[in-house]
Amino acid sequence: MTSDAAAPRGWIDSLRMYGHPRVASMLFLGFSAGLPFLLVFSTLSAWLAQAGIERATIGMLSWVGITYSIKFFWAPVVDRLPLPLLTRLLGRRRSWMLLAQIGLAYGLALLALHDPATQLSAVIGCALLVAFSSATQDIAIDAWRIEAAEPAMQGNMSAAYQLGYRIALIVAGAGALYLAAEQSWDIAYLIMAALVGIGLLTTLLIAEPEQKISRDTLLQEERVTRFIEQRRHWPESLRHAGAWLIGAVVCPFVDFFQRNGLKLGLLILCFVGLFRLTDITMGVMANPFYLSLGYTLKQIAAIAKGYGVVMSILGAFLGGLAVARWGALRALVIGGIAVILSNLCFAALAIHGQPSIGGLALVISADNLAAGLAGSAFIAYLSGLTNTAYTATQYALFSSLFTLPGKLLGGGSGWVVDQIGFTGFFLYTSALGLPALWILLQLNRRLAKPSAAS
Repeated sequence: MTSDAAAPRGWIDSLRMYGHPRVASMLFLGFSAGLPFLLVFSTLSAWLAQAGIERATIGMLSWVGITYSIKFFWAPVVDRLPLPLLTRLLGRRRSWMLLAQIGLAYGLALLALHDPATQLSAVIGCALLVAFSSATQDIAIDAWRIEAAEPAMQGNMSAAYQLGYRIALIVAGAGALYLAAEQSWDIAYLIMAALVGIGLLTTLLIAEPEQKISRDTLLQEERVTRFIEQRRHWPESLRHAGAWLIGAVVCPFVDFFQRNGLKLGLLILCFVGLFRLTDITMGVMANPFYLSLGYTLKQIAAIAKGYGVVMSILGAFLGGLAVARWGALRALVIGGIAVILSNLCFAALAIHGQPSIGGLALVISADNLAAGLAGSAFIAYLSGLTNTAYTATQYALFSSLFTLPGKLLGGGSGWVVDQIGFTGFFLYTSALGLPALWILLQLNRRLAKPSAAS
């Protein structure tokens, strides 16, 4: 079985790891990863709405986000394909980061130079370029994060990444809207394009991680050699294309199941797909719920979007400590229970039925602390599942898998609320967390068996 992502450490040692240079680097790389996200979603939607674009068209533009859920299709390319000159100068991870960041800056600058009212097709093309570059950057950053630090540091790396990511969401959300109101949309997007330089500079300053390939992986790679030898009668270009496909696409999947076994591998993949169901499904209906209780937009912005971000950062920080202290699986149990309980807090607020600032702050505190803690532990656990020979491909598969089921269920959230009301809806979302929690307890038992035997 894949080992836990972190061996237990003392609290002081766990806290001290936040000062490590590579953990600090993740803060800036997290910022670079989070910056483009809202700029092709809610911030862009606001610009389009002001430009008089129809709501139906704005809604369809949200499909740009599918790019993030299908990034595993080109992750093998990021894993294996060297870039001319850049890979030789920077290494395979940093070269792809740099290329993606150049694409980001170029796409955002192009967005600033087009008017949605008269050049909507060009705006859509620019948004697709930004989304594709952003997803590609995510693949490379995730691979660098996993390969650059030992397993015991992955909780801290995840927490630093989440902190940088959330700061970027504030900048790309509230910051970009403020700039657009005070200056113009083109100025706002040009400044956002300039801020991509933070990630670009970080990429140039950090070191390329050393690639470590296990003996089992080397044996597995012999499949590629055998493929070429057995097909000498094929044209050379076709042989090399087939060998690349086996090494980049087939081997990562075979490796995962060889290391974990078919039964345990499928159990882990089920857990990955189910763990985020509760918060992703609930999140779709959060704002409609606040408004239904009578909270104003200013109250929602201040408490849910402002104060809530601070609490999620604190939760991510605590999650990093928990992973370093107890290991990723045990921290995940705590986070999973906390997420379920936080949804029950929403149900209690729905039963109360009256807009209370204190009640909203309490519920937002519970929800964001739980999400931040569980998020750090989850990222650390997924990082521990990968083989550094196929980091980008395997992690891209995991990260796509854990968002897709929640997005599919989230699409029916409004219908569920219409049928059973908000109280029933939050009880339903709480129950969605139980299957993942049950699987998590099974995984913890499996981890404990070797320890008990020894």
